Amino acid sequence: MKKFLAFLLIVSMATVLFASCNLKKSVVVGYTVYKPMNYNDDNGVFVGFDTDLAKAVFEDKLGYTVIFKEIDWNNKYMELESGTIDCIWNGFTANTADADGIARGEKVDFSYNYMLNKQVVVTTKALAENITGADSLAGKVGGVEEGSAGDGHLKTLTGAIKKSCASQLDALKELRLGTVDFVVLDEQLATAYVGKGDYADFEVVTSLSGDPEYYAIGFKKGSDLTEKVNQALEELAAEGVIETIANRYNLVTAITDFSDQKK
Repeated sequence: MKKFLAFLLIVSMATVLFASCNLKKSVVVGYTVYKPMNYNDDNGVFVGFDTDLAKAVFEDKLGYTVIFKEIDWNNKYMELESGTIDCIWNGFTANTADADGIARGEKVDFSYNYMLNKQVVVTTKALAENITGADSLAGKVGGVEEGSAGDGHLKTLTGAIKKSCASQLDALKELRLGTVDFVVLDEQLATAYVGKGDYADFEVVTSLSGDPEYYAIGFKKGSDLTEKVNQALEELAAEGVIETIANRYNLVTAITDFSDQKK
């Protein structure tokens, strides 16, 4: 009988240990396909600067299992508030307002800024030759991701006509098809695509670029993840991991010193 009870105790303990192993914390990261931040490489492997950094933060530093969930960018706040994602990590511009005029910082808690960016105008080389200023795009149709920072920048281009797109890549494809005259993109994405392959005939109109922007990770207001992620970012920066990931994707504007952002 004693042997049987001992056996039951061992089985019970093993069951508890097995269950605890399978209750490992998970975190859901909301993203859109955006090279070089989150995308599938030629072998179908999900990679990118934000992808790799999210894994380094959540898996290596905080002990979470990371689940990546592709979202409609225009529904990002709804996804966050409903709890279907735990953060927005996808080249998310922190120092801007949305189309409703409300600053993004009033809607979410942001991590440290971790990368510098700006909005750029991309068009065909033929049209670019005739652009002398923002008013050169009056009457021209511009493709832009709905609800993005580029959406706001397009409004500064006098007389331009907006065509909403589901993503920045969709906007770029519209330009290739000739259904728009130009597009507004994040500089990081433009650098990855413009002047190459199917987009070899496109170029960035540097004179129409926007002001400096900063990428940060967005969390639900009051989330305890914000502070944890900031601490992890500091550690990864000190260890040279952020710089290593940036070099992997040929990015030169990653931020590796967060001392001036501490409150």
